[in-house]
Formats: sequence, structure tokens, C-alpha cells
Amino acid sequence: MAAKYTLKIVTDFASAHTLRDYPGACSRMHGHNWKVEAEVEADQLDATGMVIDFKRIKQATREIASRLDHYYLNDIEPFTALNPTAENIARYFYEELSKQLNTDSVKVSAVTLWETERACVRYAET
Repeated sequence: MAAKYTLKIVTDFASAHTLRDYPGACSRMHGHNWKVEAEVEADQLDATGMVIDFKRIKQATREIASRLDHYYLNDIEPFTALNPTAENIARYFYEELSKQLNTDSVKVSAVTLWETERACVRYAET
């Protein structure tokens, strides 16, 4: 069986949003203290015995989170047109992280976005 290494970091940010066309209270502006879990995987280690330095994953994820932290998401691209649902925010993190971290041997495998302590979405591509 082939080995697989999965690294995970966790960070957070706070922001407000309004869900467009939602038939409930979330159609009004409200906020969340979001938690982001970013997972990166590889099947081999580099010369230092690592997949990738945790510091690089943390820096990239925090940089993306800083674009959203303490903002009204509906005013920020791509959410001016894309509904800022937890699902779409998770995909946004995945795509942005993939641009920064993916190589021939390392790949962002999933992003989990926690909207509350009891509700999250996990986005991954196969």
C-alpha cells in the first residue's frame, strides 16, 4: 500500500455576510468567527524529511484569511457576485491555497470551513 502524508493547519478569521436569496434570517447581515482547516498531502517527503513546512501552509492560509478578516464579504471579490455561503468560501480558500502551495509532489487536498462550533463544510476536488 502506498504511503500518504496529510498535513493540517487551523486558523481563523471574523467577518460578516448576507446570504442573497435565502428565505430566512441569514438573508440579513450577520457575522461569524470562522475556523479554517487546510489540508495538504503528498506521497513522498523532501530531502529534509518533510512534505512542506507547516509555516508555509500557515502563512498562505493566514494571508487569504486576512483578505476577509473583519470585512463584509458581500463587498469583496469574488463574493460581490458569488453568494458568500460557507460552501463558496471553502472553495475560495481551496482554490487560492492551491495557487500558492501546489507543486508536482504537494497538493492541497481539502479545506474545512467551520461556520460555528457545530456546523462546517469540507471542500475537496478529486
